[in-house]
Amino acid sequence: MALIVQKYGGTSVGTTERIEQVARRVAAARARGDQVCVTVSAMSGETNRLVDLGKSIDANADRRELDVLLSTGEQVTIALLSIALHKLGCPARSFTGSQAGIRTDTAHSKARILEIDPARLHAQLNAGKVAVVAGFQGIDIDGNITTLGRGGSDTTAVALAAALKADECQIYTDVDGVYTTDPRVEPNARRLERITFEEMLEMASLGSKVLQIRSVEMAGKYNVPLRVLSSFEEGPGTLITYEEDGMEQPLISGIAFNRDEAQLTMAGVPDRPGIAYAVLGPIADANIEVDMIVQNVGDDATTDLTFTVHRNDYERALEIVKRIGTQVGASDVTGNSSIAKLSLVGVGMRSHAGIASRMFEALAGVGINIRMISTSEIKISVVVDDKFLELGVRTLHEAFDLAAKA
Repeated sequence: MALIVQKYGGTSVGTTERIEQVARRVAAARARGDQVCVTVSAMSGETNRLVDLGKSIDANADRRELDVLLSTGEQVTIALLSIALHKLGCPARSFTGSQAGIRTDTAHSKARILEIDPARLHAQLNAGKVAVVAGFQGIDIDGNITTLGRGGSDTTAVALAAALKADECQIYTDVDGVYTTDPRVEPNARRLERITFEEMLEMASLGSKVLQIRSVEMAGKYNVPLRVLSSFEEGPGTLITYEEDGMEQPLISGIAFNRDEAQLTMAGVPDRPGIAYAVLGPIADANIEVDMIVQNVGDDATTDLTFTVHRNDYERALEIVKRIGTQVGASDVTGNSSIAKLSLVGVGMRSHAGIASRMFEALAGVGINIRMISTSEIKISVVVDDKFLELGVRTLHEAFDLAAKA
């Protein structure tokens, strides 16, 4: 007998018919002898509807009250799923975040889980019942309902799996696993049987939307085996776990990309200590996250500083950089919001040389110019013109032999 935590997202519980499908899957797991704790999101579109409802009254609605409002979406789902399980003769009990013992900090709309008291859930599981828990929410030290931010149900599921010491946390979604890249861009993309936490974390941070990055971080921290599965078809999915000694790692596990990038360059800045902070400090003060940074020092005692930000922050960042450029005596300030980031990810890079040169050769072979380069131990990222992104993905997928085998 295993203890399994299953999580179903909004698409998987988008209608009452789909909720009943989920109930049948959960009941089948229990019938196999497993103890099952289920975490669910709000029905597809419901969170957006509730946000719009609240902001139709006040565009700057109090965050505490918004959390109270948004938490009702998951409460609807846990009740409906429990009803569907009872209909199948499968005993179940629904729990809100607070009833499940999920304690968070006080940051409304983006709270972080501090601890979980699993006693009530264990009692229900040991009594042979399915525990159905509302994702995305918890309660703070003052008894206020909090929400964890978008994608928070993944984090709830992993946290519950860690607290319950589950054998596996299964994330059911609308895809049947983690692929070498987005199949909508590269039809020959291959589903991975397994991937390491490090690789999944890199891919999530670089644009892969399969899992929410906080959930991957938590799974790695508490060594919770994660499996990504489809709600709509049977299959083994993709297991996300620690790298195993002796397990032969592929050279490259996947290709991630992100279209939501913009580039800013301040040229001809006097090269003196503190100049990078003088430029990037005000960007940070404006709560704008910087991704890639490249600094080039010339022979004329000046430096060029180039960095990327999220495309939504481009106009604000450009305004700030232009103001600072005038203050520090830059010769020019330019920006480009038509770029994209393309990344190779793989723990195999640790033991193989020549990955970067192979990547650059492949892109050059199809006429793609590289604007910026960033590397880590298991990742190489490049910035290219947005119009070449899909060509770049397909080119690298072929160059590193990632296609599904016939």
